[in-house]
Amino acid sequence: METPGYTTLTRQSGLMREMQVIANNIANISTTGFRREGVVFSEYIARLEGEPSLSMARGNARHIDLGQAGLSLTGGTYDLGLQGEGFFLIATPDGDRLTRAGAFTLSGEGTLVTPDGFALLDAGGAPVAVPPGASSISVAADGTLSADGQAVAQIGLWQPVDPLSLQHQTGTMFSATDLEPAESAVIRQGFLEDSNVQPVSEIARMITVQRAYEMGQKFLDAEDQRQRAVIQTLGR
Repeated sequence: METPGYTTLTRQSGLMREMQVIANNIANISTTGFRREGVVFSEYIARLEGEPSLSMARGNARHIDLGQAGLSLTGGTYDLGLQGEGFFLIATPDGDRLTRAGAFTLSGEGTLVTPDGFALLDAGGAPVAVPPGASSISVAADGTLSADGQAVAQIGLWQPVDPLSLQHQTGTMFSATDLEPAESAVIRQGFLEDSNVQPVSEIARMITVQRAYEMGQKFLDAEDQRQRAVIQTLGR
């Protein structure tokens, strides 16, 4: 295959990857705390002697949209919505993970956990525990958890030192190399943050990507027919 074919194939591969990301975004429109993702394209340009320069585009990186989503009122004691920058930190078998999904429950051991059973961590990196028999639980905007009017824990709110180090792991969980306290983050008890996916924008982007992919496929088909015609002509 000649240069135009290789160039188009790299672009097609990136467009296919972007279509998969968009489909995942749409599938998570209603997922609490989900962060929209996008594909970042990079361009490689090489100057060829005696010929026009070669440009190849690759969709080889993902961008995580950290934009604020709306908050939905649930009234749940352990439903915690985040406003501003920052994440909750949870302990998983694969290491600590960041999340904006604040739907927590009380485990049998008296600690706050995610629906998957992963412990919510406090500012010191220990599981957030609720005293047994507490009748009234409140969580302040700064993450202070109080039981019957007495402060018993400080929920940790964190953000990556370098936002580009944030890596999507699975579902609504992320990892980052270095963390620092999220000073401006605010917790709203009794609320959950929605997904920040905008359905109309995602569908419009899907249509654009699909049309671009179809154009690339038509070019590849035309290039294939051209090469076949050349081979048939030379073979006569």
